[in-house]
Amino acid sequence: MAPAEGRAGLREWLRRLAVPQQELFAAEVRRESDADAVPLADLEARQLAVVAGRLRAVVHRTDGRSPSVEAELYDGTGQVALVWMGRRRIVGLEAGTRLVARGRVAQTSDGRLAIYNPTYELRP
Repeated sequence: MAPAEGRAGLREWLRRLAVPQQELFAAEVRRESDADAVPLADLEARQLAVVAGRLRAVVHRTDGRSPSVEAELYDGTGQVALVWMGRRRIVGLEAGTRLVARGRVAQTSDGRLAIYNPTYELRP
């Protein structure tokens, strides 16, 4: 290995040490995302969108109302809620799972963005 290559590798290693973990995670998720996916920071209500990222949390709601599965998708630029109404459980959906989802973006009563009953593909 040439000395210049060694210095470049050392610089990259030192840079990674100085960058916050969340920023490194965001960069990794963006690299993994599909080219046709919209960055979550650019989402707007009422648009059809293809989004990709990793699930941060998955919640199964069965309390008194219609059951639903709610997941928070994060891509490094922002987050969106994915909500499947009428479902008690979806096999394969758990925190850390990579997926691509398609659907219409809605704005919830508390101002968050959500996609209801999206079609989705789990990714390795």
